Amino acid sequence: MTTPYTERPLAPVTVDAATEHFWTQAKEGLLCTRRCTSCGEVHWYPRALCPFCMGDTEWCSLSGLGTIYSVSVTRRAGPIAYAIAYVALDEGITLLTNIVDCDFDDLKIGQRVEVTFKPAEGGAMVPMFKPA
Repeated sequence: MTTPYTERPLAPVTVDAATEHFWTQAKEGLLCTRRCTSCGEVHWYPRALCPFCMGDTEWCSLSGLGTIYSVSVTRRAGPIAYAIAYVALDEGITLLTNIVDCDFDDLKIGQRVEVTFKPAEGGAMVPMFKPA
């Protein structure tokens, strides 16, 4: 059995002062988050205060490389199957995302993935991951 990836429409994203840099970088093909200027911890999701020490944070780029920590393929929720996964990035943070551009039946925990960007309504580019 195979379950190939099929493009599906993505809802428009919400851009505000706190997320504008993230979405601008995504349009350039870059994945970024924030790093604490006090303790140096990188965290996801990006926020102005460090969740570890409450210090100030600054934007930093990520490699976009990681491994699948957990994955689930949904085949019956609608007309288009999709894969949702927790991806552990090489920088030490884990994020919830979609896996794309592959046969979903070939996905495995521990598999290497890399970031890719898919267009949403309104022109924003949404980071997702594909097998590396």
